[in-house]
Amino acid sequence: MSADIPATYTAARPAATAEVSRQAWLVWLTSERRAARLTVETYGRDLAGFLGFLTRHLGAEPTLADLARLTPADFRGWLAEAAADNLSNATRAKKLSAVKSFLRYVERDHGIAVAAIGLVATPRARKPLPRALTVIDARAIATEIGEVSDVAALQARDTALFTLLYGCGLRISEALSLDRGQAPLPGSDAPLRVMGKGGKTRIVPVLPLAREMMARWVALHWQPAGDAPLFLGARGKRLDAAIAQKSLRTFRRQNGLPEHATPHALRHSFATHLLAQGADLRAIQDLLGHASLSTTQRYTEVDTAQLMAVWRRSHPRA
Repeated sequence: MSADIPATYTAARPAATAEVSRQAWLVWLTSERRAARLTVETYGRDLAGFLGFLTRHLGAEPTLADLARLTPADFRGWLAEAAADNLSNATRAKKLSAVKSFLRYVERDHGIAVAAIGLVATPRARKPLPRALTVIDARAIATEIGEVSDVAALQARDTALFTLLYGCGLRISEALSLDRGQAPLPGSDAPLRVMGKGGKTRIVPVLPLAREMMARWVALHWQPAGDAPLFLGARGKRLDAAIAQKSLRTFRRQNGLPEHATPHALRHSFATHLLAQGADLRAIQDLLGHASLSTTQRYTEVDTAQLMAVWRRSHPRA
């Protein structure tokens, strides 16, 4: 290095390649940030892919000066190429995060700002579709869950609870927060008042079968106080959700049900099966207590996905 050229100028000279800075950045991540080896390898691979795109896009290996001249369209082109390779939004967001981290390093250590990156929106990860059970599996849980226990009271409790979850589309927390005075019993057509998220109350009709199962449970644990917990644990206190989840976990393994057979899957099944039978989407929204119709509309995608799966399995030309 020439003695009359400052080191800071040499480090930031426009001719410096982005690849040299990438290697220096990985060393910095390891030595200064103490990043995990796997993190460094992933970041390095993601950034190498970005620089490879720029090499093809610009026709030459990019320099730090080239990075400063990038536009939002350049970054979007890179993300579009990744999308064309069937990379998910979550994966592309992770790669963009690595690039942003590198460009912050370039600005801090080389004084070269890449303003365009601030105008590039991060791809939003798509929420996974609700995973409903088949009608047969959902019914089996609701009516046969009691087989997990040898105690009559626990059999009645679990059957009443899971029949209520599937029959009314309740969240497990909503069902376990019910008090004795709210028990839907035979001889009444009164709907169930449920306290949902955000303290919002909704009205849900109750199937006769759910009322029957509830009556069997109530008969075995009669409580004089209406504000006593409806579903009790072994120690006489309000049933813990973890205990209910454990019962279902045991049942699904004993009966070969899929791993996504959870209490919340019964709520998804409630909505999906209603939709398949022609129920109005607005009505399902009210029954589930969704604040936004867009949340409920996800179930239409589930129904379509299941229809396409059946078509692919069944059609001779599929």
